[in-house]
Amino acid sequence: MTEKSKDKVYEDSISNWPEEERPRERLLKSGPHSLTNAELLAILLRVGVKGKSAVDLARQIIREAKGLRGLDKLEAKDLFSIKGLSDAKIAQIKASIELGKRILEESRTVEGIASSSRKAYDLLFPRMRDMKKEVFRVIFLNSQNQVIDIVTAHEGTVTMSSVYVREIINLANKFGAAAMIFAHNHPSGEPKPSSEDKAITEELVFAGRIMKIKVLDHIIIGEEKYFSFADEGLIKRYNTSYDMKK
Repeated sequence: MTEKSKDKVYEDSISNWPEEERPRERLLKSGPHSLTNAELLAILLRVGVKGKSAVDLARQIIREAKGLRGLDKLEAKDLFSIKGLSDAKIAQIKASIELGKRILEESRTVEGIASSSRKAYDLLFPRMRDMKKEVFRVIFLNSQNQVIDIVTAHEGTVTMSSVYVREIINLANKFGAAAMIFAHNHPSGEPKPSSEDKAITEELVFAGRIMKIKVLDHIIIGEEKYFSFADEGLIKRYNTSYDMKK
């Protein structure tokens, strides 16, 4: 084998790199923070394609996706257009991104979240801001306002007919929840509530009052901004309206 061909093998195959330069070995020795985004992704890919190392392929993927956030936005079917990505690799990429979101979500599941719409928004927006369709989620809290669980109640356009109030209340009873925070996203990026959003929230507040489960807020998530029904005084208004109808 000529010196030139040896150089080519070195470039194309990470297994032929010096051990101290290989992403996996560097991660184990120095920690994941020492690696670039492309090197971390290369560890998931494991191997590249003809003429490209796993790191080269990872750089291409990140470039075509316009960054890690863009990679998250892409559907699995969209990734098949990138040469070198198989079912297994796409599944590994999507699974790792989802795990990262769940770790972030767990780290933000803290006591006191009910005291601030901003805390609820910070908990939810990494998962919800880039969704291409509306998703309605419920945060169930105990009597100390600690998060019990976060449940997706509906995917698709949020309407009175799609959000089943009875099912949400049944879930609250199942979890033994004392309070709830609702949230859904607006894929348009504009979080201003529609008349339908207001009607749904009022009905949920009424149902919560009947079952003695507090509705603390309904947050609509847009592009780097949100709308809080509690902050705007609407939750209080709906509770007052319920009291007047009794």
